[in-house]
Amino acid sequence: MDEVITLNYPISPDDFTRAGEASSDVKRKLKQMGVSPEAIRKVAIAMYEGEINMVIHAKGGEITVEITPEKILMILDDVGPGIPDVDMAMQAGFSTAPDEVRSLGFGAGMGLPNMKKYSDEMEIETEIGVGTKITMTVYI
Repeated sequence: MDEVITLNYPISPDDFTRAGEASSDVKRKLKQMGVSPEAIRKVAIAMYEGEINMVIHAKGGEITVEITPEKILMILDDVGPGIPDVDMAMQAGFSTAPDEVRSLGFGAGMGLPNMKKYSDEMEIETEIGVGTKITMTVYI
């Protein structure tokens, strides 16, 4: 693989039935490309957590994945409320998910901590009332 492969996934708010489809598709494509199981595992977990966060908290958005021979770049760009306190949101167990989301088994407050744990680099840009853009990199 010499070229850059770009994949785009629109994410719908509150669509828990389809949540996880984008990360599953990327996982399948990386397997077909022969990417190492460890890199695939990291991408699948980090992206799934971000995808779920977008479904729970945002009013929709898009995930763009760029695959090069060196790395997998995941850009999660949402139209949501923004994150008022990133340091607080990065603490394991901190959650602003509503009770109905928690009753579905989501919203345990591990999304951002797991995204950081399973990516080699992570950057958060957020603006209250505008949205959040999270860029994660996993090196192959």
